[in-house]
Amino acid sequence: MSRSVLDESRIHSAVRDTVAHHHRHMVDQVEEAIAKHSVLVVGMALNPMPKKARAALDAAGVAHGYLEFGSYFNSWRERNALKMWTGWPTFPMVFVRGILVGGATDVQALINSGELKKMLA
Repeated sequence: MSRSVLDESRIHSAVRDTVAHHHRHMVDQVEEAIAKHSVLVVGMALNPMPKKARAALDAAGVAHGYLEFGSYFNSWRERNALKMWTGWPTFPMVFVRGILVGGATDVQALINSGELKKMLA
């Protein structure tokens, strides 16, 4: 099953460039960090869930990178580009070896099941 993404042929040529480059610098920054870190947490200030994800990784002894983009009070438009890119609706976004594994609850489940260790082996 694949997620539905509006086909480029259904985007008017006058706005394709805008769609393709919407806050692209943020996506590029995440891609660069994914290349540097086996585990990356992407979050935002004041949101307790990125802190929970990082605490779970720390408790499991898993080194990870962290990027923080704004807070509830700012940068929501820029963060929207990351949501559009990944299809993941909330923060944090946790990547393991370049694969989006979900958020804090999802990474905790991977830790509990032993799947995270397998992914990192």
